[in-house]
Amino acid sequence: MQVLIVEERLNRGKIWKRFLERQGAKVSHVINSKDATNALNCQKFDALVINIAMANSAILAVSDLAGYKYPDIAIITVTSGSFFSDGSIFRMIPNARGCVGGDIAPADLAEMVEYYGNRSKRRVCGGVPNLAMD
Repeated sequence: MQVLIVEERLNRGKIWKRFLERQGAKVSHVINSKDATNALNCQKFDALVINIAMANSAILAVSDLAGYKYPDIAIITVTSGSFFSDGSIFRMIPNARGCVGGDIAPADLAEMVEYYGNRSKRRVCGGVPNLAMD
């Protein structure tokens, strides 16, 4: 599974990256929206972990690009505040599969990424899942 992490806090991003790699994922970590856009234009990802509270960043544009280029991508949003506790993030980012706090345990994040990222690999043809990909 290919995962892109967009997190400006280097330590947090590195911890998540190493943990996901130990779980078997191939992970890229970038610290801003420009690098995220470049990564999305150069490589296909199954999951995107994105800090939506990053300063000076076009995070919604990144998530829009990810959903446009890869309609099945699973997006896990991370925030330190409670601004999106009303569920509005799911209206703003159609591919959002979860909104978690920045203090999420790496094991919990890895479980979410694995679950939703693997589901994004499934293709549906005529309403019937392609079982060969499951």
